[in-house]
Amino acid sequence: MGYPRSMTEQTPLTCVLGFVRAIEAGGGAAEVDGFLAEDFTLVEAPHVLAPEGTRRTRDQVLAGAEQSRQVVSNQRFDVRRTTCEGNRVVLEVDWSATLLMNLRYWDAGDTIRARTTSVFEVREGRITSQDSYDCYFTGDEDDADEVQPAAE
Repeated sequence: MGYPRSMTEQTPLTCVLGFVRAIEAGGGAAEVDGFLAEDFTLVEAPHVLAPEGTRRTRDQVLAGAEQSRQVVSNQRFDVRRTTCEGNRVVLEVDWSATLLMNLRYWDAGDTIRARTTSVFEVREGRITSQDSYDCYFTGDEDDADEVQPAAE
């Protein structure tokens, strides 16, 4: 894939984008594991699929990477903007996937879409944390295409 020879040779942005591309390619735990530090944590702000939000450990995220193949296919991450400061990387992304099962607002076969912003911290070439803020589109699919980024 053209990744650096070792995780410590890459920039924080390269590490985070590699992680995202591994997920997009349908990677399971084995493909995602190398990007995550042993003490990795994922915090998701409340959203339509997790109204209380979530906090997950590295092991829970790796298990989720395996299970995601039963829930979605054709994941796509369209990175709209990146911001980097030191070891912190912020990604603004339009995410979509095809559902393989029914969920509260969608049926199997539907394309699910979200606008998401994630803040990553990277240490020694591995991601130590991810805080995600996801906004799922639950109405007309065309609504997702009409959302414009905030004016600068």
